[in-house]
Amino acid sequence: MRSPRRVVVDWFLRRLTARRRRYQRFVYNVPERLKATIRPGDVVLVDGDQRISQAIKYLTMSTWSHSAIYIGDALLRRDPATRAEVHRRFGREARHLVVEALVEKGVIVSPVVKYIDFNIRICRPQGLHRDDVDAVMSHVIDHLGRRYNVRHIFELARFFFPVSLVPRRWRRAALTFGSSPSGRAAICSTMIADAFERVGYPILPELVLIDAGAPGPWWKRWLGYDSGPPSARFRRANTAAITPRDFDLSPYFEVVKFNHLGDPRFDYRQIVWEDAPHAHNGNGAAAPSQGAGPRRRFQRLRPAFLSRSSAT
Repeated sequence: MRSPRRVVVDWFLRRLTARRRRYQRFVYNVPERLKATIRPGDVVLVDGDQRISQAIKYLTMSTWSHSAIYIGDALLRRDPATRAEVHRRFGREARHLVVEALVEKGVIVSPVVKYIDFNIRICRPQGLHRDDVDAVMSHVIDHLGRRYNVRHIFELARFFFPVSLVPRRWRRAALTFGSSPSGRAAICSTMIADAFERVGYPILPELVLIDAGAPGPWWKRWLGYDSGPPSARFRRANTAAITPRDFDLSPYFEVVKFNHLGDPRFDYRQIVWEDAPHAHNGNGAAAPSQGAGPRRRFQRLRPAFLSRSSAT
């Protein structure tokens, strides 16, 4: 029999993870192109469709509410029992997995195509050494099975308050206010940030300027000589405050295009705009009329960004 506290927590979780009635997709993702483009160690940012997703996006002033890290077939290279279990659960998708932390399930492994119908973005750490990639993936894999430990009800209840009332300078702090270290795992980016922190890879560190040294002799100062440019050091960021948008803003992560914008043959002149049914494309052919319907218009775009999906 569940305790009254567990009943209340489960009710909060159901409300927070309830799906929104409306969700707007901005692009159709091609599974084959996604799998061919993504690499182990890449961070996948997701525009979620849950109530808690809306709160996180508003508090972080970002499009992204969730993050996961791609591990590919790393679990298939483990012991035979793990390999057999992964094959049983995911079948053909066992070679394309991500590790993520969810409020309702804790840290789990999922196929990357789970988010194929969402707005997603790939952020790739630049120049990360192969052994450090393995260390990052090992860190997140070791977290599998950890669950979200709610020590206080208000760790979930704070997401029910009108987030518009939170002043801008306090919005990031509102994500972790009152949370225990284990409770912060609900903010999925914390686990990923910890993994990169262990290998010394920066996300959004603070730049600290340090004076070059004591001023020189008076005559050098009088003649206008200086003591040289100041040096700079990186100050480690608090990983508990890292949010999904930080990977998008970081200069150390590259945004990787995998849809039609990632196709070198993409030609914007091939796009058929709905408000210009009689416009001509770059080859001089007339565009189909509006009576052709959305399916035919979408097929008209296939040469622009879907023609190579089967080859990849």
